[in-house]
Amino acid sequence: MSLIEAVANVAVGFGVAVLAQVVLFPLFGLDVTLTDNLLIGAIFTAVSIVRSYALRRLFEAIRIRRSETTTAGR
Repeated sequence: MSLIEAVANVAVGFGVAVLAQVVLFPLFGLDVTLTDNLLIGAIFTAVSIVRSYALRRLFEAIRIRRSETTTAGR
């Protein structure tokens, strides 16, 4: 179920990001086509996935290192 949850999270996040861009960009004087908005959203989604994966791996490595340190100290 975690894969479905992760995919749903990314899909909803992409939709929210594109919708926010469509609403907010004109308020800042940015004239962007829907195609460009979709591409910008896709790029930021990819960056977010890489960031999330890297942080997950980092925290998992920290957890393993702490576990090994605790086990070695016994």
